[in-house]
Amino acid sequence: MVHTSVHASRLNHVEIHFSAVQRKALLSNDFTDLTEVRDQFRSFEDRYNATAQPFQWRFTTSDLDDLLARLDQHTADHHEECSVAQAA
Repeated sequence: MVHTSVHASRLNHVEIHFSAVQRKALLSNDFTDLTEVRDQFRSFEDRYNATAQPFQWRFTTSDLDDLLARLDQHTADHHEECSVAQAA
């Protein structure tokens, strides 16, 4: 099972993937034929699979709770400021 972030679109994930492939696998754009491109992709795939490790999230549920509390406070402060401005 693969867990993806809920706030990013699938298109963003695809763009990130192809951006990394372009930066790391297609360093030279002077291929003479598609066979060279295929071989470069397969070589990259082998290197990547040998070194890839699961991503360790640093943003914890406590961090999320803190962020949501700050957003709630900001929203409450903003509504209070708007109420005071309308009353004046």
